[in-house]
Amino acid sequence: MAPRGIHARSTAETSLRKRHARARLFALFCAAVTWAGAALLMLLLYQISVNGFKWFDVQFLTSFPSRFPYKAGIKSALVGTLWLISLVAIISIPIGVATALYLEEFGKKGRLGRMVEINIANLAGVPSIVYGIIGLAVFVRGLGLERSLISGALTMSLLILPVIIIASREAIKVVPMTIRHAAFALGATRWQTAWSHVLPASFPGILTGVILALSRAIGETAPLIMIGALTYVAFLPEGPMDAFTALPIQIFNWVSRPQEEFHELAAGAIIVLLIVLLTMNATAIFIRHRAEKKRG
Repeated sequence: MAPRGIHARSTAETSLRKRHARARLFALFCAAVTWAGAALLMLLLYQISVNGFKWFDVQFLTSFPSRFPYKAGIKSALVGTLWLISLVAIISIPIGVATALYLEEFGKKGRLGRMVEINIANLAGVPSIVYGIIGLAVFVRGLGLERSLISGALTMSLLILPVIIIASREAIKVVPMTIRHAAFALGATRWQTAWSHVLPASFPGILTGVILALSRAIGETAPLIMIGALTYVAFLPEGPMDAFTALPIQIFNWVSRPQEEFHELAAGAIIVLLIVLLTMNATAIFIRHRAEKKRG
């Protein structure tokens, strides 16, 4: 019996060493892939910085696009982007969070509910160009909103709504059931429990999903091209029904030109887009941190 036990123990130790070796190899592989992606990103940022910062000045920020590179700027595209992302946030965040709250707290868990969940998950993977086609057919032509800011905002809201809904539902799911039970025990209704307890507790997670969704929206180009966002705008939009352009459209326009100066202008516009994106994300992260600290 002793030799058999020793042999079994030796076999188990050998198997354990093999599993540990495979785990170390997998960890090294993941680290290599991660650092390779980070290196490519840093290389891309370096190339953009070298080409773009030479054009980054007040004139670049306060001038309209032009056929002459040294007179061209991103004023209309920057203002259009700020208008667009503000309207998208106003439209998509309330609808997305309300939908997630209803599906998780009030909706029935039957066949219809499962069908809705599957469709929302599928919509999150639909290519953005499809949303552009829908926006063109429904908002631009069907509702007669023309090629306006509100058409672009509604189209981009459709694009990011599945992401907001899924992320918000996951944030609501992790709220402990004890919070709900305590509210019910004190006589709160289901709506009061959801509004006053579940929603505040899930706010940091919801905000994370909103950050990811708006970050996707601010950089999308294909839907805006489909609905007809202008590539040359020498005026500023004054309302939701005005024509507009956006930074991704302006970048796409400059990159498609043969002159090297316009490629460098596109790099400068990318830097501005990254600054807007990072500022927006930093603000949202600060709000989330304050919410978590207050909750704790």
